[in-house]
Amino acid sequence: MTIVDDTSTCDLCDHYKHDLGTTLFVLPPVFHDYGAEHRFSGEAVTIKCFEDNSLVKAALDEPGKGRVLVVDGGGSLRRALVGGNIAAAAARNGWAGVVVDGAVRDAAELAEAAVGIRALALMPLPTEKRGAGERDVPVRIQGVWVRPGDRVVADADGIVVLIAAP
Repeated sequence: MTIVDDTSTCDLCDHYKHDLGTTLFVLPPVFHDYGAEHRFSGEAVTIKCFEDNSLVKAALDEPGKGRVLVVDGGGSLRRALVGGNIAAAAARNGWAGVVVDGAVRDAAELAEAAVGIRALALMPLPTEKRGAGERDVPVRIQGVWVRPGDRVVADADGIVVLIAAP
């Protein structure tokens, strides 16, 4: 099966069902859909940070080239890692989507941003800006490892990760 942008998560799961846990991984159904694009896919770019979105903002200010930013926020719901301004930058810069293992804010603005956004919850508090975190490292999102270059596909049925060929 050739992976194309219009392949559904269900079709991918059907095709790779015997490769679950080796080639295909499915994120748990704990993510909510906040962006204007409800279906998105692309190559993963990863960030690991905790209650500091400095690296998230810097990444989404760069050309996205249809990629998906996967943010390991440690599952924290105490601070929002993406808000309306950052989402607008992601859309303007050509990112396909953002998956946040943590919180986001500015729900109305996120809903208008032409980018896919999945996160655990809404939280109005912004982060501290300390410049802390790591970029382009393997991250663990709700128990699933995502490496830079893996393929992320999200639609109404869920989010799947296809491991990049070595």
